[in-house]
Amino acid sequence: MTRHRRDAPAANPTPSSWQEEPSYPSVPEPDFAGRRTTLIVMLGAAIVLPCIYAAAVAYSDFRTGVARATDATVRTVRIAEEHALKVFDLNETLDARVDDLVHGLDDSQVRAREAYIHDSLIKIGGGYPQVGSISIFGPDGLLLANSRYYPAPLASIAGRDDFVGIRGGQILEHVSKVMVWHAGSGEAVFNTGIARRQPDGKFGGLVSVALRRSYFESFYRELLGSESRALTISLMRSDGALLASYPPKSSEAAPPPAFASALQRGTKAGVIRVGHSPETGNGEILAFRRVGAYPVYVSCAYSGAAIWADWSHRVAVLAVSIFVPSIVLWFVLGLSLRRLSAEEEAWTRWQAEASMRRSIETAYRQSRKMEALGNLVGTVAHDFNNLLMIVATNVQIARRRGSAQIESELGAIERALKSGQSLTRQLLGVARKQPLRSETIDLARWIAASREFLHASLGAKVSLVIDIANPIWPIEVDIAELELALINIAVNARDAMPNGGQFTIRAHNIRLERESGFALTGEFVVVTLEDTGTGMSPEVLSHAFEPLYTTKPQGMGTGLGLPQVFAFCERSGGLATIDSTLGVGTSVRLYLPRSTATPAEPPLDSLRSASAVASRGLRILLVEDNDEVAAGTEALLRMMGHDVTCLFNADAALQLIGHPTTPAFDVVISDIHMPGTRNGIDLAELAQSLVPPLPVILVTGYAQELERARNVRVRVLSKPFDIALLDAMLQTIRREREEHAPAAGKAN
Repeated sequence: MTRHRRDAPAANPTPSSWQEEPSYPSVPEPDFAGRRTTLIVMLGAAIVLPCIYAAAVAYSDFRTGVARATDATVRTVRIAEEHALKVFDLNETLDARVDDLVHGLDDSQVRAREAYIHDSLIKIGGGYPQVGSISIFGPDGLLLANSRYYPAPLASIAGRDDFVGIRGGQILEHVSKVMVWHAGSGEAVFNTGIARRQPDGKFGGLVSVALRRSYFESFYRELLGSESRALTISLMRSDGALLASYPPKSSEAAPPPAFASALQRGTKAGVIRVGHSPETGNGEILAFRRVGAYPVYVSCAYSGAAIWADWSHRVAVLAVSIFVPSIVLWFVLGLSLRRLSAEEEAWTRWQAEASMRRSIETAYRQSRKMEALGNLVGTVAHDFNNLLMIVATNVQIARRRGSAQIESELGAIERALKSGQSLTRQLLGVARKQPLRSETIDLARWIAASREFLHASLGAKVSLVIDIANPIWPIEVDIAELELALINIAVNARDAMPNGGQFTIRAHNIRLERESGFALTGEFVVVTLEDTGTGMSPEVLSHAFEPLYTTKPQGMGTGLGLPQVFAFCERSGGLATIDSTLGVGTSVRLYLPRSTATPAEPPLDSLRSASAVASRGLRILLVEDNDEVAAGTEALLRMMGHDVTCLFNADAALQLIGHPTTPAFDVVISDIHMPGTRNGIDLAELAQSLVPPLPVILVTGYAQELERARNVRVRVLSKPFDIALLDAMLQTIRREREEHAPAAGKAN
């Protein structure tokens, strides 16, 4: 018996759990209804969620774009306002210096000193790029001196609005409207000026600084840079008159109504959302600030069309990035739904075919392995059986001769014989060469009657629990092999629970369909044997059913226990599986096929309790190729009172019993495997064909051609056999022949 091997449970109860070759992973059955529901939900989500996401992102992006545009306008208008404030502050300084230059001088004095004043004006304003020219005008508006020309041309600004406004004390007109410089090359300028006062305080004229519009536009162009397509910066008077802008606009362009209203109210700064209008197109965001205390405003407008264009571009990119994959996903999901039905129909067939293929492949590999091992083990066991047979017959001869002086020695030899017989039986069982004597039993009654040997196998520390479902189908098995299998498993469980535990036997009926993916199909009784021991490691579990593999110390196990269990189940038409978890325990399941026959009553060991030989012995034809086995068996049979004729092969025996002059035999005892062209089964078939049929007892250590032996209805003894069993069989044959003899006489 092998040491108990334990570990994690096998994934699928098939022979692959104990082979060295990698096992196929079990494939769970797909939930087609769940998958269909999932695909429909995914398709709906793939349509709705991208739309919701795209709408939310587009809305958020538009708001972000508006906020970004607003921030850009506010930031830009602040910079433009600071710049304008510096320019106008500088102009005031220049005006004050010029006023100081001509302070107290009347028109004639200014004209008299024009050359000096001209040079001084150049020095005052010549270093500033925004200054176009500096002029001094008399109280009647005539030009007295100018920084660009000397002598000053004859010119008058008596009708110009800034001159009229400053003379009248109106602050607004400190800044003139845009005009083309009358004496230059057509450059557009606007003027800022202050009034000159005579000693008596009367209006004495005007000091004017002409500012280039191109200077402001150039600064605005550099300030906007690449944003000039979306932003517009404007410099205007508080009455809405445009002084400069970039991109350039007509001087007659009027501010939007909302902005004009803010200018009229004198609002210093603000941000206005200008709606759709012919002037603004798709609207704009306009930020404005007043330049200090000057009657001048700076405004920055962000085009609504640019906002929408940028947003549309981003949304288009977003839509492509979202909906192109989504459309592909819609197509894939739709195709998946269409193919799901076909896949569902094909799944059952595929699963059955795959399961069958795995079972066939694993069975084929194991069959090849066991075939090679069986050939080796069978040959060794057959020769070993003959040796045991020689020893057993000679021990019986010694006993019958009354050798009382060596009784203890004979007992020791018999005990050794039993151990050798058990080992040989295990070897032949693993090699599939042990003859099976199957019969139908009621498992529940049989296990209940087997408590005694199970308790003996488990030991005192392990408790036995039997839980058999009712009703349990009858099964057809070799009772001796079933008993040996339970003993092997019980002993392994005992070794795995050195400190005690629980060993449970359960049984229930099961019907296995082809679609289940199991290695078997049909109706079976499942016998489950569980312990609470130490369990097995994955490596040990993978070798659990392999012959000659053991983890027990040397001399404590043969490595044949669990392989015998598997071989017994397989030869019975079933299967054995094993599950194990470290620290939890091990569960061995025996799948035994259901029998349709009616269970027989438990035998009363009639063979062993048969009466002694009656009146006369039998005429026996003994056919055995091994000289020593034949000699020992012949001697025993003669000591039992029988008349024995011994032959050494089946060919000679066939000629003898087939010859008309041959004396009649009562029974033929023959080995199955012998040299020559015929074997013991051929001999049995001929004996059964005689009239009346000649009883045959076949002696064998193999299971080959056992079905053929059953067909000829012969009795079978496994080598080495107990001589008492042979004696009981002979007495049964004698009684049968005696019972038929009177009937034959009456018939005659």
